[in-house]
Amino acid sequence: MKTPLIGKTLSEIQSEVVNLGLKSYVAKQLTYWIYNKGIDDFYEMFNISKVNQKLLDEHFDIKKNFPVDVKISSDGTKKYLFKTKKENYIESAYIPDEKRHTLCISSEAGCKMGCIFCNTGKQGFQESLSTKDIINQINAIPERDLITNIVFMGMGEPFNNFDNVINALEILTAEYGFKIGKRKITVSTVGIVPKITEFLAKSDCNLAISLHTPFEAERDELMPINKKYPISEILKTLRAHDWGKQRRVSFEYIMFKRYNDSDKHLKELTRILNGMRCIINLISYHSVPGEKFESPNRQAMEEFRDKLSDKGFSTTIRTSRGQDIDAACGLLSTKALFNGELRVENGEL
Repeated sequence: MKTPLIGKTLSEIQSEVVNLGLKSYVAKQLTYWIYNKGIDDFYEMFNISKVNQKLLDEHFDIKKNFPVDVKISSDGTKKYLFKTKKENYIESAYIPDEKRHTLCISSEAGCKMGCIFCNTGKQGFQESLSTKDIINQINAIPERDLITNIVFMGMGEPFNNFDNVINALEILTAEYGFKIGKRKITVSTVGIVPKITEFLAKSDCNLAISLHTPFEAERDELMPINKKYPISEILKTLRAHDWGKQRRVSFEYIMFKRYNDSDKHLKELTRILNGMRCIINLISYHSVPGEKFESPNRQAMEEFRDKLSDKGFSTTIRTSRGQDIDAACGLLSTKALFNGELRVENGEL
């Protein structure tokens, strides 16, 4: 079998080519073509000799795993569905917004966290994605060269697949890789405290915490992980870190109608975050038929935002995109997994 190169760091590719008897500089040539240019055919790499092209083609695989389905929203959002080698489904969402082109990517197929509002959690855990699977979500879509921002907020908990996510971040930000700025990439976590500390030590990319309520008992209900890593422990860890002048932590706050949008919640949120240099992102819950939660109205979200802003917090409302194409995390893959609803086969879009 051929050894896949996509998803390998420069040092890993150097080891591969040297073991094959080639000079180490060939690795830099390969990363330029694979990551900078998105080339998936050795014979298109014109600065590599034909002899070496043939040798590389005999031993290595750089083919992309193209999406098996794509849904396009009226607002321009695209939801891509990929199938893994283990026959599981993962999703990526491309979100264009003027000069900002964001790709929301997955780190796992399914998820073991069991957050009650998330469709991915209802699938259960299937597999952790390899670094190749993570990078492929960027590399194999038509918009690869347009991407300005990446968020690890798709399927799965990134810190449960820590090593592969860290390797992917290196490839995404390195000069030999995609050359995306570290402040243009955000990794979101439910709050696995030991991994938060490790992430802050190993990566300069942005960190986002899925909070959703300031009350421990409510978060216990929403997110079972809170029983192991409560809000208080997460905040203690974050406050102990030296954030410097440029870096700030973000808190993701999905708003549910008549659940976490009251003045009581706002008062407690401002209390627990008092003094922290942070950003609060308010997100409208994407209503799902048959679920207990409902989406809040826009006015309620704006009032909540304005009150937080008045308290000195940098607060945004994240616009809900792709409502007409199952863009909420896990919806498209859940349909594919349980209903077989695939519109396009064999990677032909």
